Amino acid sequence: MTLFFEQCLNGLQFGLLLFLLAAGLTLVFGIMDLVNLAHGSLYMLGAYFAATFSVWTGNFVFGAVLALAATLVVGMAVEVIVMRRLYSRDHLDHVLGTFGLILFFDESVRLIWGPAGLSLPLPPWLSGSVQILSGFQYSAYRLAIIVVTLGVAAFLYILVMRTRIGMLVRAGASNREMVGALGVNIKLLYTLVFGLGAALAGLAGLMQAPILTVQIGMGENILILAFVVTVIGGIGSIRGALVAALLVGVLDTLGRAFFPDILRTMLSPTAASALAPALSSMLIYLLMAIVLVIKPEGLFSAGNK
Repeated sequence: MTLFFEQCLNGLQFGLLLFLLAAGLTLVFGIMDLVNLAHGSLYMLGAYFAATFSVWTGNFVFGAVLALAATLVVGMAVEVIVMRRLYSRDHLDHVLGTFGLILFFDESVRLIWGPAGLSLPLPPWLSGSVQILSGFQYSAYRLAIIVVTLGVAAFLYILVMRTRIGMLVRAGASNREMVGALGVNIKLLYTLVFGLGAALAGLAGLMQAPILTVQIGMGENILILAFVVTVIGGIGSIRGALVAALLVGVLDTLGRAFFPDILRTMLSPTAASALAPALSSMLIYLLMAIVLVIKPEGLFSAGNK
């Protein structure tokens, strides 16, 4: 029972990280109608910035804040320099253009930081464990990720549903031409939204950096899951991204944790260990297929933020 509870928390933590990526994707696609394959590169940059700034400042929190700001600036610069030239083009051009950005960022990271990976050590106050229940302890850092990401989710909800900027974001997702005709600076709105999406991706990357090795191309694999979450939740829906991310995160984590033991009752240990991750991934895509059959627009429509 303790193992199951721990894996559920791990799934919650992983799902919330996916939410940060998917929220940025769904904002950009829902409002700008832009397919951004380079979103994973911003995730990677957030991790590299955090590893670098933490060393420079000697403080993990200061390094994370600077990394978040740097990713925000990079995202806004990318929107102004590159993305504005893609809005009027079709989705195939979006895919080709943003794939080119992936190559550009990967090679830029190789030139600046080198081909070897980096590590981001945790401060002592985040390295230990916290007692949640009697006899059950959980990683303090993973618990911090859950708390911070839930706070970010609450901030996004307030921003989108309770502020003037959020009103413009929702209006822009529904009818961009009308919003522009009312005198709203669409270019500035797009830059801010894209920068926010980049910051969310950077936040996911910098929080994942102490858990995984910071390396070139680390954003590509997780980006696929982020797209799956976006499709399941409903393109343009923040609420849908949160619900779908939690479903995918928990399903993937529980599958990887318990499928090997289940399969060992029928197969050899080697075959069970090799097959379990594949079956876990298949469950995620099976979930996406079921949702699309029942609700082709996803769990939540764009109008239901």
